[in-house]
Amino acid sequence: MVLIGETGSGKSTQLVQFLADSGLAGDKSIICTQPRKIAAVSLANRVREESIGCYKNKSIIFYPTSSVIRAFDSDIVYMTDHCLLQHYMNDNNLSGISCIIVDEAHERSLNTDLLLALIKSLLCRRIDIRLVIMSATADANQLSEYFFKCGIFHVVGRNFPVDVRYVPCVMEGISVSGFVASYVFDVVRMATEVHINEKDGTILAFLTSQMEVEWACGKFNAPSAVALALHGKLSSEEQFRVFEDLPGKRKVIFATNVAETALTIPGVKYIIDSGMVKDSKFEPGSGMNVLRVCRISQSSANQRAGRAGRTEPGRCYRLYSASDYESMPLNQEPEIRRVHLGVAVLRILALGVQNVQDFDFVDAPSTRAIELAIRNLFQLGAITRRSNGALQLTNDGRSLVKLGIEPRLGKLILGCIDHRLCREGVVLAAVMANASSIFCRIGNDEDKLKSDCLKVQFCHHNGDLFTLLSVYKEWEAVPQDRKSKWCFENSINAKSMRRCQDTIKEIESCLQRDLHVITPSYWMWDPHMSTEHDKNMKKVILSSLQENVAMYSGYDQLGYQVALTGHHVQLHPSSSLLIFSQKPSWVVFGEILSISNEYLVCVTAVDIESLSTLYPPPLFDMSMMESRRLQVRVLTGFGSTLLKRFCGKSNSNLHDLELCMRTECMDDRIGIEVNIDLNELRVFATSEGMEKAFSFVNGALEYERKLLLSECMEKGLYHGPGVLPPIALFGAGAEIKHLELEKRCLTVDVYHSNIDAIADKELIMFLEKFASSSICAIHKFTGIGLDNCDKEKWGRVTFLTPGAAAKAAELNGVEVNGSLVRVVPSQTSLGGDHKMFSFPAVKAKVYWPRRPSKGIAIVKGEEHDVQFMVNDFYNLLIGGKRVRCQPSNKSMDSVMINGIDKELSDAEILEILRSATNRRILNFFQVRGDAIENPPSSACEEALLKEISPFMPKRNPHSNCCQVQVVPPEPKDTFIKAFITFDGRLHLEAAKALEQLEGKVLPGCLSWQKIKCQQSFHSSLSCPAPVYSVINKQLESLLASFRHLTGAECTLDKTASGSYRVKISANATKVVAELRRPVEELMRGKTIDDASLTPTVVQHLFSRDGINLKKSVQQETGTFILLDRHSLKVRVFGSPDKVALAQKKLVESLLALHESKQLEIRLRGRDLPPNLMKEVVRKFGPDLHGLKGMVPGAAFTLNTRRHVISVHGSKELKQKVEEIIYEIAQMRYDLAERFDNDTACPICLCEVEDGYRLEGCGHLFCRLCLVEQCESASKNQDSFPIRCARQGCRVPILVTDLRSLLSSEKLEELFRASVGAFVALSGGTYRFCPSPDCPSVYRVADPGTAGEPFFCGACYAETCTSCCLEYHPYLSCERYQEFKEDPDSSLREWCRGKEDVKSCPVCGYTIEKFEGCNHVLCRCGRHICWACLEVFGTGEDCYDHLRNVHGAII
Repeated sequence: MVLIGETGSGKSTQLVQFLADSGLAGDKSIICTQPRKIAAVSLANRVREESIGCYKNKSIIFYPTSSVIRAFDSDIVYMTDHCLLQHYMNDNNLSGISCIIVDEAHERSLNTDLLLALIKSLLCRRIDIRLVIMSATADANQLSEYFFKCGIFHVVGRNFPVDVRYVPCVMEGISVSGFVASYVFDVVRMATEVHINEKDGTILAFLTSQMEVEWACGKFNAPSAVALALHGKLSSEEQFRVFEDLPGKRKVIFATNVAETALTIPGVKYIIDSGMVKDSKFEPGSGMNVLRVCRISQSSANQRAGRAGRTEPGRCYRLYSASDYESMPLNQEPEIRRVHLGVAVLRILALGVQNVQDFDFVDAPSTRAIELAIRNLFQLGAITRRSNGALQLTNDGRSLVKLGIEPRLGKLILGCIDHRLCREGVVLAAVMANASSIFCRIGNDEDKLKSDCLKVQFCHHNGDLFTLLSVYKEWEAVPQDRKSKWCFENSINAKSMRRCQDTIKEIESCLQRDLHVITPSYWMWDPHMSTEHDKNMKKVILSSLQENVAMYSGYDQLGYQVALTGHHVQLHPSSSLLIFSQKPSWVVFGEILSISNEYLVCVTAVDIESLSTLYPPPLFDMSMMESRRLQVRVLTGFGSTLLKRFCGKSNSNLHDLELCMRTECMDDRIGIEVNIDLNELRVFATSEGMEKAFSFVNGALEYERKLLLSECMEKGLYHGPGVLPPIALFGAGAEIKHLELEKRCLTVDVYHSNIDAIADKELIMFLEKFASSSICAIHKFTGIGLDNCDKEKWGRVTFLTPGAAAKAAELNGVEVNGSLVRVVPSQTSLGGDHKMFSFPAVKAKVYWPRRPSKGIAIVKGEEHDVQFMVNDFYNLLIGGKRVRCQPSNKSMDSVMINGIDKELSDAEILEILRSATNRRILNFFQVRGDAIENPPSSACEEALLKEISPFMPKRNPHSNCCQVQVVPPEPKDTFIKAFITFDGRLHLEAAKALEQLEGKVLPGCLSWQKIKCQQSFHSSLSCPAPVYSVINKQLESLLASFRHLTGAECTLDKTASGSYRVKISANATKVVAELRRPVEELMRGKTIDDASLTPTVVQHLFSRDGINLKKSVQQETGTFILLDRHSLKVRVFGSPDKVALAQKKLVESLLALHESKQLEIRLRGRDLPPNLMKEVVRKFGPDLHGLKGMVPGAAFTLNTRRHVISVHGSKELKQKVEEIIYEIAQMRYDLAERFDNDTACPICLCEVEDGYRLEGCGHLFCRLCLVEQCESASKNQDSFPIRCARQGCRVPILVTDLRSLLSSEKLEELFRASVGAFVALSGGTYRFCPSPDCPSVYRVADPGTAGEPFFCGACYAETCTSCCLEYHPYLSCERYQEFKEDPDSSLREWCRGKEDVKSCPVCGYTIEKFEGCNHVLCRCGRHICWACLEVFGTGEDCYDHLRNVHGAII
């Protein structure tokens, strides 16, 4: 019968007693099976306690394994499904059994389904045997139909109520540790909260694996609570700790699904259900066992919740939502449909069934799964095919059936026996079954690092199975009383080792009893010596796992290619093969583990020779796979900036290039690997496709190198208020590449209607080709802080010549890649600061009609006001004409007005209408006709600028103060719209200009096309979501402070892209500018200005350690940190106190990271032996204590994942350690040359300190030496261009190098010196302004041409560009030069022929007299008679002379 008993009904403990009491069993036994050993043991103990004194001694017993079963001489026997199944293989009549109870049938394990099928056939042979199938949630109808439509009985449970609460996880995906999933964190967090907030009661939390359970136990830390583990790999004694009472302590049990059914733990009141389970599933499509974490079924969720209501009311916290629960399957899929069927098929064949497809399964597996299982057994040599096509067992197959374990493990044992390695084979099978739990790696990062170091001493170059074998061999040799301590000291799981030992004893007993093989106690294999035993064991492992063969692809990112499926899978990070820097070409693996990615686990290296001698032969073409292995070509000598630009932002350029290469070569495996730390690039391709792939990479590198070489900085010759200075392009070699004195445009803004539709490189190459000139600067806009109307702005581009910029500006609406490109001259101020205005800009909207009025207007209002409006507007005078009005026939809420002057604007008409009625006008518009031809947008923009410019400051050209954009109208548009953007400082001038613009008609437009200015002004700013998350409180507080302002409005919206936008509206430009300023400052963040953060230090933020460091600082301080990849400037966003803290922590942490990087010693690469790390650990110990003794004063940290020793000490100590490690490598591996990445600096010829690699040529120098070279050039004009000082290399030092090496002050000095050198070497073409220390430069006029005056914007001096002297209007340069040399000659020239000019007879001073008397006073003090030039001492004497001699004073 099928018995459906609800949780708590007592079916597992009471039914067996009822049957025993009834006497139904007679003198035979009642068998009750359980899916798990712990449940069988627990129930046996429970029933024994309940029935004390009721039955004879030993009438209730538990059989742990089939090997201990001799006869069923007890009344009640509890055992596992597997145990009874194995007994059936020995006695298919199950003699001595009268009744079989199959409990927890809903789990439908493989053993349960096989057992049910065999019992069904047994029922036909033994009519006296009884069968009861029990479950709480099984499909009763299916089981009833299968067992001859037997009866179904239901038993009501006695559970207490359980309060189910859905608490979805706050985290998703994989945690920062990378090894523990986020739901494990949530389980521990919830357990802590329940312990703190809930009353007494045991907490039972469900996780998926032993590793997660033990990690959770280690992480849970709460007072008056004890964390206990419960999983299937614990010993019985350890499992039963969860049943013990702990007075004064709350039990918090972290368990796998072993605690889900048939197990009642007293006192459990709270359940924490992660909703996850680890499930091993066989995928017939790939033929692989894949172990992955997935969602549980609804029945499992109910079973878990039911654990809380067994002894008292409880509560279940489900860490998922109710909708997640509803989406779960009702029941778990039977295991027979999920796992590899090798064991099942082997047992079915052993029962004499020749056609497995005919076997009567409860749920038949797929035909494909059965075929793959048969194929696997053929490969293992367990079965063969008779001449008639029927399958039969081989001798090995029969032995595997008797062993009763997984066929591949049995094959492992049998193969080792054939090579006289019986002991090794048995241990291999045991450790392989427990491979995932032998090494402990729990605790904090420091504990994990220590565990990794301890593991190295056991790691074997042949792989994980050999490593586990060496662990067990060493553990076995340790005295019994020291085993636990040894495990603790070496980070080994003592429980797993004891479990391996139990498994070994069971296998040895089975070998002796059933196969008559005695396992020796001694070992033939030595982990420290390579012998024939290693080769033999590798052959055996290969033959046991030959369907799980994988080949190294040649590319680390792809990992290994699984031979049978072609899929690429990585080695699991815990694999011992990763301890060695050389990956084996061929491996076999135990299974594929699927977490966030797929990994090969339990991996062993095999020899290619062994593959070729396999029998049966492998199921894949080995030579074909070998031919498709990727080759690698290494390119070195690059600067970090070149490599970063080659990769692009978020590796976008790299991914695009890989896509092109894969498409061209028709191979999706081709890849590129860039290591910026080592300044190298690796190309991975097949031997046939390598040249083509390499040409792609080389082309991309040359393109980036060309951009770097042509890159220039825009720098102003001086900085003056309100005046744009001349611009110099400061380029490679610190040379001036172009000097723009005429203030022509060099920079253009590029707009693209679909920014994502074209690659940056493609757009840049298009611009260069169109302009026939090189681009010397590119600034790609990030979108941060851009207004919504600027969303099409791609970036800003600077050309080497103004002609090229003007040529590029001709692109207006040109189609590129299906989208329109528009180029306009940039409104940038100077120096490439990429800001249009230095003050927050405000925008105004103006519009004018493009369709003529028909003399009809529509007024909308409330429906009940329509008749009143008709009366008010009757015979109204508008624009000198009487109008007619009537209610609209089309809309009940509208009034139609006829006879309106077609020249009037909407605003003029509306003003009269509003004054004529007191009714509310909701809307108004004129009915207009077809659009007329309008002037082009560019002409309208020029006309608007012309109207605005008179109101702008005269010292600034209008293009620097405002920008006009006329939007091309759509065909259906009624109005033409234009946006005018003003510099916020000019808000008063802007208001005046707009006031005058109101009602104007632009040239080329008709009289009715009057301009209307919007009465409110808008400005918007946006910031990314991460920035908003840390400034939201400040931003909201700031916006709240604006709400009291009259005539102003601020709104905050979330955009479709996830960013946030603040829109500011006001009726005055000044208000908009003043409100925008603090918002912009908040969104801009604070730039860290610390002299210690050199570009070399900041660049660590691009590394993995730097990214983790940045995340850590962000989490600790509640800030957001943004790194500009171009300028290497770091900005911090958040509240001022948090920003200050973040700045302090970031600077300290970056400097510490930089120092540690300088003191790292790599243990792989550079032709180092692959076993070097293992040898270092063997010689100095896992904690390197031996090395500490040899190098006093230093401390060391070994990172096994990175193969790096970090030296905590000085550089001298690091050098000493390097010498010691090199000696090890040289002594054991006979290295011919010393590995040394340090080279001599070409300038100082000493060992490089604080190295810097030049971008142009990749040569390494001391940073200080390069800085001194640049400083020397600042003092010597003959040093330009500045080039690489390495012998034979003449590559100029690039702008990106100068930015990285020099501070802003030093860079400015170098620029000034470069301008001086440019002027000095121009051959007189250029000169400095003659004013002392004035930095301004002018161009000298060509010989034979009239010189133009030069007005200096820095000192306001005026200079003639022809003779280079002071400006001299009305005089030729020759005459001015002559007068300059002999000032008197100019006076004589001036006096010649003039009657009113004479000379003083005493001093010779020139005297000029226009009018008045003839008395003249010379500057020498003499009084002179103008008529006769007689000299007098006083004026009176002179006047007397004039009267007496000349008769008059005039």
